[in-house]
Amino acid sequence: QVQLVESGGGLVQPGGSLRLSCAASGIIFSVYAMGWYRQAPGKQRELVADINNRGTATYVDSVKGRFTISRDNAKNTVYLQMNSLKPEDTAVYYCNRVGPYATWGQGTQVTVSK
Repeated sequence: QVQLVESGGGLVQPGGSLRLSCAASGIIFSVYAMGWYRQAPGKQRELVADINNRGTATYVDSVKGRFTISRDNAKNTVYLQMNSLKPEDTAVYYCNRVGPYATWGQGTQVTVSK
């Protein structure tokens, strides 16, 4: 049974930082590319960063230079370091394997506001 548990969200002022974590279980974590997705109110879920099983990362243009994805295969955990946060980063953030996988965690809310 696949489980994905996201944590680390919160309320932060513009320009602030947060570090998200996602602990995975029920999968052979090290073989999968993992991604961080986000869904803002009224918008579709989007992939903002992903990291393959060799550690190569890619980012959507809107977060390049501000977000850093990383993984610890020994801990079955993927991270998202978010710096220079903007109000438009406000969303529920989820992690998942990259691909058409239906199982999602509960997500973690990130709110960027004064």
